[in-house]
Amino acid sequence: MIKHCFCVLLLTICAQAKDAQIGVLGLFHSKDVVISAVPGKSLECGNDQQTRMAGQHWQLHLLRSEMRISTGASAETSTAFTCDDGLGGATEFRVSIPGKILRLYRGKLKVAPAKSELVIIVSMELETAVASVVAAESPPDAPMEALKAQAVAARSFLVAGGTRHHDFDFCDTTHCQFLRQPPAEQSPAAQAATATRGLVLAYRDQLFAALYGASCGGRTHSLEELGLPVRDYPYFPVECSYCRRNPDRWVTRMSRTDAQTLASTETSRISLARRLGWKAVPSNSHSTHEAEGSVIVEGTGSGHGIGLCQRGAADMARNGSSFQEILRHYYPNTVVKQM
Repeated sequence: MIKHCFCVLLLTICAQAKDAQIGVLGLFHSKDVVISAVPGKSLECGNDQQTRMAGQHWQLHLLRSEMRISTGASAETSTAFTCDDGLGGATEFRVSIPGKILRLYRGKLKVAPAKSELVIIVSMELETAVASVVAAESPPDAPMEALKAQAVAARSFLVAGGTRHHDFDFCDTTHCQFLRQPPAEQSPAAQAATATRGLVLAYRDQLFAALYGASCGGRTHSLEELGLPVRDYPYFPVECSYCRRNPDRWVTRMSRTDAQTLASTETSRISLARRLGWKAVPSNSHSTHEAEGSVIVEGTGSGHGIGLCQRGAADMARNGSSFQEILRHYYPNTVVKQM
């Protein structure tokens, strides 16, 4: 009965996770967005009045609570703007914030006004999102087995992570998972996603949103250690021999007042980072001592230190470990399931 229920759960989650709703380029809080076609790819866009337009270039500008849509020859206002291949399917297109950034995406697009900015949402197939996350999150020259482990962790986060934002499921920043444009089909990141297609992590027959970080400092943390609630998986602490041998050291200075708010919790670290900058306390492995009226904070690692350590995983892969062995090490008592 338990096995049957788990299979039903997997099928339900797979159906829900067929497309991942990713909010992109939100850090720019832009009122201007340009949508353009990719040569050789069909792109058809429309507004909330069901006016469909096939073409090459659209300029969207926030005008009070509506968008002004310009095609070069005409302009009209709308409260929603969507793009696909003309048949309701995925396609490729470029999204740019004028003068700041240009990225290519694969999927379906929606742009809508929210408060004082335009919200850009790309609905992309799950495996496209996984490959994009692996390409953006993984350290340079990471071996294939480490990339496969990253792919399974990223997919688990997307499938079991629920909805983390009001207008979409996930964002493209480290608040959720770092994501840029999809990698080339033959790239290592795309190959890792393909080789692990449909594989996710489960603990006690329940999928969980796998967490991971850049460098653990020599030992990963449990949720309880960092004052975080335990839900689907407790994250058992494990030793990371590579980070122990090659510590990623950092030093920072702060006032006594700020240092008094720094407890051994992820909440206090994030709170300080929002006030002082993300380099103020890069990790949860640190110690303090006073010096000349201020406080010196010394530590190792980068990130929250929960779950898979990307530096450690790369070293395990270089030394012959498979992606399954990497996952078993950083996520003890879990199993890899095929959806």
